[in-house]
Amino acid sequence: MARSMIALFIVSFFFVFVAFFTGVAGCWRRSPGNVASTAILMLLSCLFAAGGMGLWHGVEYYEEERRDNEEHCAIHQMLVDSTHIWYDWSYMLAWIGVNWALISSLLFFGASVCLRSESDREEAKNMTYIMPVYPQKQQYPTYGYGYPGPAAY
Repeated sequence: MARSMIALFIVSFFFVFVAFFTGVAGCWRRSPGNVASTAILMLLSCLFAAGGMGLWHGVEYYEEERRDNEEHCAIHQMLVDSTHIWYDWSYMLAWIGVNWALISSLLFFGASVCLRSESDREEAKNMTYIMPVYPQKQQYPTYGYGYPGPAAY
């Protein structure tokens, strides 16, 4: 489980690395599709990092259970009495990173929706007027007919 935890964090960092480039490309071109793909990559990064943290808690739980339930060992009571568990800054920073990855994913999804609606409004402004086509009584002249000929000098 400990190796799987490290593998999940590596995959999470890979998704962040790829999301950086798709995010830069999406913002540069103002592309809703690229920004949405950045949001999906950040969400995958968040999920893999949260999975890594979940495995970390699983490893911690199994180690604690193993320590508390192994009574055949001669130094069991000394081991239980001298073991202290506390969480330091890296643990807190890891959960903060997971939460910020989720928040950035949600913000990228919102940016994608805004860019999509903005491009739809711009497209609606540039659309030509759609007029119904009614049959005309007057026929338009074809090339060569109905135009005056060359002037004689």
